[in-house]
Amino acid sequence: MKRIFALFMLILLIMPSFLVSAEQNESSKDEENSEEEGSYSSKHEVVYSTLNAVGDQEEMYVINNFSIEEPGKIVDYGPYTNVQNLTNVSEIIQEDERVQMKAQEDEFYYQGDLEDKPLPWTIDVTYQLDGEEMIPEDLLGEDGELQLQINTDKNEDADPFFFENYLLQMTITLDSDRYDNIEAPEGTVANAGKDRQVTFMAMPDKEGSFSINADVTDLEMESIEIAAVPPSMAIDAPDTGAMTDDMSSLSDATAEIHRGVGELKQGIAELNNGAANLYDGSSQYNNGVQELNTGSTELVEGSAAIQSSLATMSEQVGSSTGDMNVEDLQELEEGLNQLSGGLKDADTNLANLKDEFGEAYEALDQAIEAIPGYDISDENIEALYESGADEEVINQLVETYQSAQTAKQTYTNEKEAFSDVSSSLETNAGSISELSDRLLNVVNQASGNLEGVDFADSIQELQQGLQDLSSHYNDFHSGLVEYTDGASELANSYQEIHGGISELTDGTTELEQGASELHEGTGELAASTSDIPEQMQSEIDQMVEEYDKSDVEPVSFVSGENEKVESVQFVIKTDSIKKEEEEQAPPEEEEEKGFWDRLLDLFQ
Repeated sequence: MKRIFALFMLILLIMPSFLVSAEQNESSKDEENSEEEGSYSSKHEVVYSTLNAVGDQEEMYVINNFSIEEPGKIVDYGPYTNVQNLTNVSEIIQEDERVQMKAQEDEFYYQGDLEDKPLPWTIDVTYQLDGEEMIPEDLLGEDGELQLQINTDKNEDADPFFFENYLLQMTITLDSDRYDNIEAPEGTVANAGKDRQVTFMAMPDKEGSFSINADVTDLEMESIEIAAVPPSMAIDAPDTGAMTDDMSSLSDATAEIHRGVGELKQGIAELNNGAANLYDGSSQYNNGVQELNTGSTELVEGSAAIQSSLATMSEQVGSSTGDMNVEDLQELEEGLNQLSGGLKDADTNLANLKDEFGEAYEALDQAIEAIPGYDISDENIEALYESGADEEVINQLVETYQSAQTAKQTYTNEKEAFSDVSSSLETNAGSISELSDRLLNVVNQASGNLEGVDFADSIQELQQGLQDLSSHYNDFHSGLVEYTDGASELANSYQEIHGGISELTDGTTELEQGASELHEGTGELAASTSDIPEQMQSEIDQMVEEYDKSDVEPVSFVSGENEKVESVQFVIKTDSIKKEEEEQAPPEEEEEKGFWDRLLDLFQ
């Protein structure tokens, strides 16, 4: 055992010198290689930055990674305040912004610290508790309704390349034991173990505004973690074939609507012309009816006077004695002649009135018949409302259509009454003419027998003739009164009809103007939608181009002199809002053992 122990001690004594010799040999080889120029195929930068809880920038450093092709000396650039080799113990030499290092391994890492180097984004974080804005320190341990607002924008003091081409992904982890009723309208909320994780995304070249609302108890909050990277994949343009086909159908539909509205406009113009003609005919008819009503009153008054005269004559002749002389008969003859002349005048007036009424009636009939008898169903009207046309114009169109159809139907129902008026005028005119002829015949007979005739017999015949004439005239007068009453009622009623036709004409005029405006509008719509498929494809291509960053060449965040930069990423983190943990007493330090104590421990 002693010999083994002595041999073991000898090995221990010899081993350090052997190791030192080997290390010296290896070091000499490294120095030999380090004098040679090395090369790398690519460089990667990961920028780490910390912010305070409201988003103000605090510290920043960069981890630089090189993929080594040939070991040896490599050079990098950056305004670092301090550099540190993270791969081996070889020295890194920094002169101003030039950093030189010796790289032996396949991957080489070093860290560079930065000061006063702004991030490409401004990040502003605000907190409200129960509607009152508070600083993070005052929020700790509070209860209430929390609103967290994060706003991101371009930092005008930094290189715009990263803001324009990088997206920001922000992640906030909330303890489910503290936070409840979490709402994030602009983001997504997901489970992460027992916690809830809220994620927001700010697109390249876009400012962002994001909010979280939640009920909190004994408030504490983890750091907000922000990653900034370029979009990692190319965005393929979607297949828009079916969509553009639908848009082409829409374009064709709007063009068809425009053509349909053009036809509608033409039809409304014809309707307006027909309504104008209807109004002209109605005006003529209304004037004729009003004149008829006025003339009827005068006619009845004249007829009543004739009736009274005939009755008076009949009574006077009936009460006369045989001593009536020739002069009396001549005076009676003269009166009968005047009466006959009055009846002739009444006959002439009725004939003129009949002609005027006939002309007015014909004009009205033609105007009413000119109104189209289209049967537009409720389904057709509903389809017109759903076509996208101006609803006010459609309301006017429907109202005008209904009024026109009402006027046409009313006229159709009352057409027989109009015909009866014309027939009554003709019949009454004939009756007056017949009475006038009979009266004139009586006068002529009486006049022809004045000489050499027995006055008693003549008077008796005259009396009988006057009585017959008075009796027939009484019947005529009664019919005339009934006729004039009907004419008066017709005049009053038609006045209302004519007023409705006047409103109809005004409505069709406005409708024609509205249809013209609608036609102009559908023309603009058809013109603006005619190239919708091309516009849509252009917009899609523009959006794809805006967010497709696959062809963007990376550049160094640290220095424009750096080459072969393959990727640059940002890892940003805010301060957490948490209670400080109580410091634990450090363990007692053991007394450092010497070499022989450690050696003896091996055998214990």
